[in-house]
Amino acid sequence: MNYTLKEEGKFKYIETGTNHPETLVLLHGLMGALSNFTAVINHFSKTHNVVVPMLPIYELPIYNVSIQGFVDYVVDFVEFKHYDKIHLLGNSLGGHIALLYTLACPNRVQSVILTGSSGLFESAMGNTFPRRGDYEYIANKARETFYDPAVADQALIDDIFSTVNDRSKAIRIVATSKSAIRHNLADKLHQIKAPTLLIWGKNDIVTPPFVGEKFKELIENAQLVWFDKCGHAPMMEHPILFNRHLELFLNAHAVTA
Repeated sequence: MNYTLKEEGKFKYIETGTNHPETLVLLHGLMGALSNFTAVINHFSKTHNVVVPMLPIYELPIYNVSIQGFVDYVVDFVEFKHYDKIHLLGNSLGGHIALLYTLACPNRVQSVILTGSSGLFESAMGNTFPRRGDYEYIANKARETFYDPAVADQALIDDIFSTVNDRSKAIRIVATSKSAIRHNLADKLHQIKAPTLLIWGKNDIVTPPFVGEKFKELIENAQLVWFDKCGHAPMMEHPILFNRHLELFLNAHAVTA
């Protein structure tokens, strides 16, 4: 199902329907896209207003490119849309932003869902992009993200290759990665009281299993679900199972319950 990308002021986003009482906000990762959440959007648009703000990773002035800059953007977006009591789902960098948003605006968050989230430890491409222009190197890096390398199809690899070979975009990616690593949340996670669902791939090499376990330990009201044969993006590798667990969690913690 195709959804129109809306533009209002500085915001670009999709919104599936305001006629539902529950709002599910999805935050993508550093190189994420709407396609990462296709199965989630299609499934939950029947019961929720599913919203995906496009994080301005390549649009912010370089001096504002930081994880805090993206949190501020989400704060402004939620205020602009007048959302209240949102369910906030983030993958990878999006999970990190979701956590920081929840810490900053706890009264606006009904529940938190993290999958492959940064915020404690992450191991991606590092602080630089070696071998720019080396398509096979980038392709291998993309495939390593998943348990099944076939999930990294030609379109995904081409998109990543194009991004990292754009000097302006590459600089912003590196700046964001460094900012995320510096912004460790280990000493703040105990402040999060919202019900939290952690969905983790047992074969995630970017945020390995011990990271999911540590989030479970540090967030007071968290439950952890493991996916076998799964890497860094469970919603892409196991969409049906992911939606099943997410649906049970959202039903248990609905605003209208």
